Amino acid sequence: MQDKEALAPPSNGSTSSPAPAVSRAAALLDILASSETGTLTLSDIARGLSIPKSSASNLLLALESSNLVERRTTGFALGRKLVELGGAYLSRLDEVQEFYRFCERAPTLSMETVRIALLDKTDVIYLARYEGHPAVRLTANIGDRMPASLCAVGKVLLARLRPHDIDELYPDGALPSMTSKSLTTVAALKDEIPLIRKRGYAVEDEESTTGVMSLAVGVPTHGVHGPNLGVSVTALKATFTQEQEAAMVSELQELAYTLGGQMTRMG
Repeated sequence: MQDKEALAPPSNGSTSSPAPAVSRAAALLDILASSETGTLTLSDIARGLSIPKSSASNLLLALESSNLVERRTTGFALGRKLVELGGAYLSRLDEVQEFYRFCERAPTLSMETVRIALLDKTDVIYLARYEGHPAVRLTANIGDRMPASLCAVGKVLLARLRPHDIDELYPDGALPSMTSKSLTTVAALKDEIPLIRKRGYAVEDEESTTGVMSLAVGVPTHGVHGPNLGVSVTALKATFTQEQEAAMVSELQELAYTLGGQMTRMG
């Protein structure tokens, strides 16, 4: 299903772009990133960009020569150069470096799987991941997207929005579902938001992965243009206790305010 959605004509390839070729190249990378299989054929890409095969082939050749795209037997996929560029980007984010330093010395979080994520419309994008609990490696990795309504960090960031902003994000009132415990309607999400705001953190109880729980806290923002970041910790439900929750939330809040202060110094 994701492949079909990915093949819709991209809005960022419009003729209003000051550099249409660059916009098309960016749209091509987006299409490959959205592919469920990780690869697409030349025909798929040309159809997704609404351009002739010859034009799509030229774009692919240029991107392939820069290792931004690689050719496989089943088609084309994202290239290894993107990993290098992503790593370079993250290595220069001071808040990400501070995130790792904090997790390493935190009594509770140092033993758990902790992540920092950015809200991007209806998804969160994971920017960093501290691996302190090998048993929970099934959860999302750096660079992965997750529907915001399905995870604790997404819900705590959505709770910052106004009701009409949430309605605009989900115009049909429906939410994606991954388990029997997933929130499936905007109404259910809105019902949970007051509790998230009151206690200051969000909980995901097996809503994206059976047997796994997550807690999340929003990073304080400074200015309307600051990144909407949150931090979360993931734990196995079978061994989860109230005492563990209290310790995790306390350290997450300290981490969030530490990152918030880092962002203030950057500003």
